[in-house]
Amino acid sequence: MRTNIGIPQENTAKVAERLSVLLADEYVLYTKTLRAHWNQEGLDFHSKHLFFEESYNKIKEQVDSIAERLRKIGHYAPATLEKFLELTHLSEEYEGDNSSDGYMKVLLSDHSSIIIYIRGIISMIEEYGDVGTADFLTNLLQEHEKIAWVLRASVAKPIEKTPVLQ
Repeated sequence: MRTNIGIPQENTAKVAERLSVLLADEYVLYTKTLRAHWNQEGLDFHSKHLFFEESYNKIKEQVDSIAERLRKIGHYAPATLEKFLELTHLSEEYEGDNSSDGYMKVLLSDHSSIIIYIRGIISMIEEYGDVGTADFLTNLLQEHEKIAWVLRASVAKPIEKTPVLQ
């Protein structure tokens, strides 16, 4: 049955394209966060293991919400790994070691990429008359900003040399 929500079909199709890319990004991020949870090592293992678990559970909810949003506007969610890898902006590769700091830096970069993508499509989606999706994305953006903030606050920073007073 055709979805009639007061938005032209051509507009919901354009919104669905953007949401499909976001869904792919989220799924790749979910997988990378699972990898960090499973493989992270170090003195901070326990606390970071729990943090990564909280993160992947939150991302899993976001994946489901995006797929459901696609259905609400009358489109199907891409649902194969092949399609996700075709659509995503992110790389599934990880070249670092198994330290929490290495994983956190990569995940921070990925969350930041998703934040920038979401921020870029919100106004475009509003132009298509889909304020419901724009509102949904604003909430999703805030969730990613929160996780990015925690990651930024947690990664090791290079030691800055204090100038020697003479």
